[in-house]
Amino acid sequence: MNYNELNFQGLQTERQWDISEAFPVLMRKVYVWMTLALAITGFTAYGVATSPGILQVIYGNQVIMWVLVIAELALVFGVNAAINRISLTTATLMFILYSVINGALFSSIFLIYTASSIATVFFITAGTFGVMALIGYTTKTDLSSMGKILFMALIGLVIATVVNMFIKSNGFMMILSYVGVLIFVGLTAYDTQRIKNMLLEVPDASEGAQKVALLGALALYLDFINLFIYLLRIFGRRE
Repeated sequence: MNYNELNFQGLQTERQWDISEAFPVLMRKVYVWMTLALAITGFTAYGVATSPGILQVIYGNQVIMWVLVIAELALVFGVNAAINRISLTTATLMFILYSVINGALFSSIFLIYTASSIATVFFITAGTFGVMALIGYTTKTDLSSMGKILFMALIGLVIATVVNMFIKSNGFMMILSYVGVLIFVGLTAYDTQRIKNMLLEVPDASEGAQKVALLGALALYLDFINLFIYLLRIFGRRE
């Protein structure tokens, strides 16, 4: 065995070590970022809900409401579209800002539902999310085809929700809530597997790899938030 062969084997071993070391680090970052974003959203929502002046500014002015909604959409689409052109720090700050705005807009749930039912549904959501994430992480079945179906179903759910804004049917909204739960339960498993597969392909924990992890955290954050909202509509007790 010559020097070149030894050197090549050494590079292979080093690369395998890099991958094995990088993957758990990056997966941990995904869930740390997601958890921090959820905490920021929760604290912001509660803080706004207990501040009558801020509530009045947000919900008493349609312009402010629309500005926040548009800013929210711009941030989530902006992070995904510009992730390769912006720094990890900028992307992280955009994620944090998105979490804050989301919390401000979700503050109304504390005015609509009892605190005990919000807490109960949160733990139901956390348990359901955890189980589906574990399934997505450990299953050997390729969930790609299921992901495509769920994405089409999500588009249909959005369209149906917009239609119901005009017909204002409580019964139809309840049906949509059950459908939403099924969609985001499935998306949690699908996104977990997709994120795992992407991170398995990165050679190290470079900034580019951490950006992938950040996008994964954003995807799982959105899955959790939406699952929570739909479960709250079903099980939440109103004030």
